[in-house]
Amino acid sequence: MKLVVLERASLGKDVDISFFEEFGEVVYYDNTTVEETGERVSDADVIIASKLPFNAGTLAGAAHLKLICETATGYNNVDLAYCKERGIRVTNVVDYCTSVVAQHTLAMTLYLMEKLPVYDNYVKSGAYQNGSVFTQFEPYFTELCGKTWGIIGLGNIGRKVAQMAQVFGCRVIYYSASGKNTASDFERVDFDTLLAESDILSLHCPLTERTEKLIDARALEKMKETAILINVARGPVVDGNALYEALVNGRIAAAGLDVLEKEPITADNPLGRIKDSTKLIITPHMAWASHEARARCAREVYRNIRSFIAGEARNVIV
Repeated sequence: MKLVVLERASLGKDVDISFFEEFGEVVYYDNTTVEETGERVSDADVIIASKLPFNAGTLAGAAHLKLICETATGYNNVDLAYCKERGIRVTNVVDYCTSVVAQHTLAMTLYLMEKLPVYDNYVKSGAYQNGSVFTQFEPYFTELCGKTWGIIGLGNIGRKVAQMAQVFGCRVIYYSASGKNTASDFERVDFDTLLAESDILSLHCPLTERTEKLIDARALEKMKETAILINVARGPVVDGNALYEALVNGRIAAAGLDVLEKEPITADNPLGRIKDSTKLIITPHMAWASHEARARCAREVYRNIRSFIAGEARNVIV
């Protein structure tokens, strides 16, 4: 078989993926554009990739293609109907980055809630050494304990965040964006209740027609002025322009974003103009990307390919 890795850089050079060579010839590309995709997969049996679109436009010439392996959980970049019609199997990886995304969610929340950049700068600027008392507690900050933590997307990651929030003493509520989650171990509420009662609102849902721009101007208007919004799901779940207006106008207190509507961030994204790190922190879509998580991801793809060759169904989307 011929395997083509189209986005090698997305797994990081610190992660060894030479085990793919057990299955046959492997061609590696650090990055691939949409325009380059068709030619690069023309003689591939297996494609390993993450974000590139796979549809009639990019796959029409891939006559031998049997398997597309996503190095991610999400697969909204794949035209599933087209792949099913062609008999191309599509697989993804699940639950490989749950702990680290939950960890990053907590890290951003604590960073914003405790206004850590202000205090760090207070010491490093020399202001602390010239202070008259041993402490500094302005700007004021509050505790997680006793707060209400709202969650959209109570899957593996959302549930892990819920458990961690409970350890900090939070009341946890959730809204099922799909309407299908009826878990009873956490309090399920409707969307408006979630917005009105959440002190922290974290997003862990997939990007679908139901969740695109779910957090828009109307939703932000219903949130507490003291609320913190965390998005580690998909960028388009939040209307970036509406969020910018909400932050600069004090409609909500702060936001932590690991994902954006367009990535990398574009020069015309208004969120890039907010330099106050107590109001907004943006990280470059790396919440999932600990060394351990990327290594697990690669190994899961390896197991998906091995299962496919053995005639077994593993992590099959279509």
